[in-house]
Amino acid sequence: MKMNGARIMLECLKQEGVDTVFGYPGGTVINIYDELFNVKEIRHILPRHEQAGTHAADGYARATGKVGVAIATSGPGATNTVTGIATAYMDSIPMVIVTGQVPTALIGNDAFQEVDIIGITRSCTKHSFLVRDVKDVATIMKKAFYIARTGRPGPVLVDLPKDVQIAQAEFVYPETVEIRSYKPNLEGHPRQVEKAVAMLLESRRPVLYVGGGVVLGNASDELTSLARKLTIPVTTTLMGLGSFPESDVHSLGMLGMHGSYCANMAMTHSDLIVAVGARFDDRVTGKIATFAPHAKIIHIDVDPTSIKKNVRVDLPIVGDVKDVLSKMIKQVDKQKEKVAGFVAALGPWHEDVAGWKIKHPIGYKQSTTIIKPQFVIQKLRELSDDDAIIATDVGQHQMWTAQFFQFNKPRTLLSSGGLGTMGYGLPAAMGAQAAFPDRQVIAICGDGGVQMNIQEMATLVQNRLPVKIVILNNNFLGMVRQWQELFFDKRYSQTCMELPIDYIKLADAYGAKGFLASKPDDVEKVIKQGFAEKGPVIMEFKIAREEKVLPMVPAGASLNEMVLNA
Repeated sequence: MKMNGARIMLECLKQEGVDTVFGYPGGTVINIYDELFNVKEIRHILPRHEQAGTHAADGYARATGKVGVAIATSGPGATNTVTGIATAYMDSIPMVIVTGQVPTALIGNDAFQEVDIIGITRSCTKHSFLVRDVKDVATIMKKAFYIARTGRPGPVLVDLPKDVQIAQAEFVYPETVEIRSYKPNLEGHPRQVEKAVAMLLESRRPVLYVGGGVVLGNASDELTSLARKLTIPVTTTLMGLGSFPESDVHSLGMLGMHGSYCANMAMTHSDLIVAVGARFDDRVTGKIATFAPHAKIIHIDVDPTSIKKNVRVDLPIVGDVKDVLSKMIKQVDKQKEKVAGFVAALGPWHEDVAGWKIKHPIGYKQSTTIIKPQFVIQKLRELSDDDAIIATDVGQHQMWTAQFFQFNKPRTLLSSGGLGTMGYGLPAAMGAQAAFPDRQVIAICGDGGVQMNIQEMATLVQNRLPVKIVILNNNFLGMVRQWQELFFDKRYSQTCMELPIDYIKLADAYGAKGFLASKPDDVEKVIKQGFAEKGPVIMEFKIAREEKVLPMVPAGASLNEMVLNA
């Protein structure tokens, strides 16, 4: 059966099981939208900005584990997706972005709304395709999804010229694809796994250091099983939160710049670090020269280029983390007597860890007159559903959420870790809510970041997506202000946002509900009011203006050189 290129592309999405796309029409994708008019199997959500549409596809992917899909027209439509693509690339999120392009004969002629989106996104996509022949559309789409979801996941861009969309060809969707230069290694080498388990059982101060790869690899059950069998303390990165229950006695919480004292001390005094799906980011390691000075390092990752990139590694294991952890568990189960001796020998280590937890727990000074942001996060946790999905923007509120919400399930925290993208939280929540219309989805934002994509309130209302938006409002660009306070003698250069915005009226203008809390006694009431509403809601909390995120490892300092108190 012959179809035009636009219809072939949509049929490919159906073959891949795509049920939701986020897109914005324009001249070079009008043929796609004309065909989409008759495709009932795919739900299309129209954002109010292409960046938000790409973040929504990202949030959909993080919450579901599926490939998120975004569509944009050429020129400014395509360039507006770049921040969303880069956000997904840094955090290894599987996405396919389809952009329109001017007809192939006009490429390179500076045609209206022409831009080299392949060149622009080369450094922030896992791969990209410019389709020049309608006969290649189906194969390229198959390759795009395969590349996006396998190995270390990531965004793939498909640039589809207008004449290719119009031309016709037979539609045949390949069952498999073979890409000669792309052969991800998914199976961990058995001998390396044996060595890793042997190193573990010989250690006396081990730590499991867990990143977003465990969440993306659907390996939380295996990780939890291994940790509990061996009673090993577990610390996670921001992206790894939820991969191991933070309510578990062996959880150290998050590590790094704004991590817990016990996590950072455990890493500093450890004799063996097992890094699983983590990449030793600078926010985690602090000063590299003094990072984990006594520890041997086992690094498990599906991406071989991530291993040894930032720190020395004593034992690398390249492979899918779920596969490697499963093999490690089998090895552990074969050595019950040795494991029993190992667990018994960890007694002093457990005592050290418990002592660090008691010595400097993450906390704050409560107030009866001013709303403390940490109190809001704790109340949100107390009153929200157990499987609520939390999306954050970037800044102080993001770190308070990481410190105080206590995540116990994977894929319940959506946050921009690597790129640190302000404006991410609201549209990411939108994508998650589209995927799970019956689950509670909360976007926690600052008053700076929320304004970057506030126009998506219209999308929420139009599509009946009941996202609950929490705004922690201190009238500052809070994290930058904190750095200015601590390291720049309180010279608050361009971080004060004094213009009062009535978020309650703003919510009403979009046809949503809004509630305001200005004192501590209002907090629980406002949260309950917001949660009780069936549609999208803005909940604004006027928080302490100069509250800081602590503890903090200053830039260039070692993990054990933490600022613990104001």
